[in-house]
Amino acid sequence: MAAWPKPRPNGQEQQPKVTDTRGGSGPVPGQAQEGTPQGPSRRPAPRSGVGGLSDIDLQQAAAFEAAYTGRPGAPVAIVIAAYNEEANVGAVVEAVPDQLCGLGTEVIVVVDGARDATASAASGTRALVCDVPVNRGQGAALRLGYHLARERGATYIMTTDADGQYGSDDMERVLSPLLADEADFVSGSRRLGSTANDDAVRNVGVVVFAALISLLVRRRVTDPACGLRAMKVGVSASVVLDQPQYQASELLISAAMAGYRLKEVPIAMKKRSSGKSKKGGNFLYGYRFCSVVLRTWSRELGRSVKTSRS
Repeated sequence: MAAWPKPRPNGQEQQPKVTDTRGGSGPVPGQAQEGTPQGPSRRPAPRSGVGGLSDIDLQQAAAFEAAYTGRPGAPVAIVIAAYNEEANVGAVVEAVPDQLCGLGTEVIVVVDGARDATASAASGTRALVCDVPVNRGQGAALRLGYHLARERGATYIMTTDADGQYGSDDMERVLSPLLADEADFVSGSRRLGSTANDDAVRNVGVVVFAALISLLVRRRVTDPACGLRAMKVGVSASVVLDQPQYQASELLISAAMAGYRLKEVPIAMKKRSSGKSKKGGNFLYGYRFCSVVLRTWSRELGRSVKTSRS
């Protein structure tokens, strides 16, 4: 999964840019309510407003809505955060099927302050493109993308990476447990499936961090950093999301500790279509990932204690 460099301080935020695009998508089956867990099973209390949107997020959301007024949404929104993926993002978007499990799809690409032509490449596809002028991190880009998907009436939100490491042929496998109401949050797992990554240190890291998270949340997790995942729309609104980086682990831990039903399915992780990973060295990546895991767990544990005492 591609990772972002450490976000630069925003300073004075620039005005948002929104790139218009071509194409259409399926009808909206009904407006979902933000912050309301879906399905008849465990229904954690909503956490709307926690880890909320920044000023630039609100500016972007308003500009995005204005740019796409009159363009219908779709039941399944595929959110892609992209940073300097000019060579890959177009093919990734074009590979997304018009329908998944019989439901219409739309693709929302949030460009996170890219220094290349990522936005232009995405705008040449059917994607809806939100071109943020400031690099803030993948987590911030995804959080904004989740909000845009909810506002457009999505029932399910899926994410994939802009670098082409995840195939569209695995998308229905990830989405189907949600439709069957077997889970509220579904993540792909390269360990249950396969990976083309030949970096032994990274592969060991997946195993180690999966074991750590499994211990912390008391759920079996095999892959804590898969970028191909799907959730019922209420999950994205009700869990706490405030990390600018490594949101895969934050989202997973937050959803688990909020009581949502989790499921992993086997997927195939490929090599990048082109370009180099932005994760940096193994030691630094591992340190930062571990820091997010422990901070998220500590935050959620503290929230649970406060809730039990109230």
